[in-house]
Amino acid sequence: MNGHNAHSSEIAKFENNASTWWDPAGPFGPLHAINPLRVEYIERQFGSLHNQRIVDVGCGGGILSEALAERGAEVIGIDLASQSLEVARLHALETGVRVDYQEVAVETLAAEHAGEFDVVTCLELLEHVPDPQSVVRACAQLVRPGGSVFFSTINRNPRAWLFAIVGAEHILRLLPKGTHDARAFIRPAELAGWTRQAGLVTQAMSGLEYNPIRARYSLSDDIRVNYLLHARRPEAS
Repeated sequence: MNGHNAHSSEIAKFENNASTWWDPAGPFGPLHAINPLRVEYIERQFGSLHNQRIVDVGCGGGILSEALAERGAEVIGIDLASQSLEVARLHALETGVRVDYQEVAVETLAAEHAGEFDVVTCLELLEHVPDPQSVVRACAQLVRPGGSVFFSTINRNPRAWLFAIVGAEHILRLLPKGTHDARAFIRPAELAGWTRQAGLVTQAMSGLEYNPIRARYSLSDDIRVNYLLHARRPEAS
């Protein structure tokens, strides 16, 4: 993966667990649990996804990509983890959901297909790459004027460290230990700044909370730990 905006160690984490992408009780179980909320947020902010062209950046095993395609969208899922993409392709064959999976860096795709997508999703990826701002720029380049970009990541503060690492990885064991590095977390103001520098306008933010007693996730106004950001590329003047 030399030359790509990726940590080989991060890719290895996902490759090692690639066979478990679609196991709701496996290492990616939390992604299955939050996926309906992610899709709900995207539809609430953007509107109907039917016949919309979407690129899902960092698609992994295709959990979000398939859900978007089921809404009638034309979806391209991109990732740099080849084994995860193979799992995604096999699962799509089993379900009959049509998604075009490609092993390509977002920066490369942006250089070749600028302004071609109605929606760009980049969820749970920014905290895993060495240069997240480069990913933000590429996502902004991919979306058409008037289109939307969605990011999700983890805030950088003591509470986020406590909940996302100590709680989720060590106490509740919702995620494998070492899934996250708190130093790579991103404050909302930082992400909003990067979107602004990339020519996008932030429209909304929403928190994503976990209730350990009820074992349920929900959207909220609390962005102190996990959060989603919706940005829009202005219409051409």
